[in-house]
Amino acid sequence: MPQTQMMTLREKLDLGMKVIELEKQGKFEEAKRVEKQIPLAPYLAKFLKDHIGVDGLLQGGWNLIEAEAKYGSNWLSR
Repeated sequence: MPQTQMMTLREKLDLGMKVIELEKQGKFEEAKRVEKQIPLAPYLAKFLKDHIGVDGLLQGGWNLIEAEAKYGSNWLSR
């Protein structure tokens, strides 16, 4: 599910807490899905692009909105 707007720190922390609660309940797959909604740090997105490739990065399903904001909307194709 692609994100279209930046998240506040509070929104990121709320999702992180939800992940912890889901893991405590043993709902690991759901926790993984929620965790991927938290924007991936731009430096980490770039590292993953360089090491697992664009396809691997996209298949991971991570939220890349912060990387797009920092590197531009066409950063994956460069």
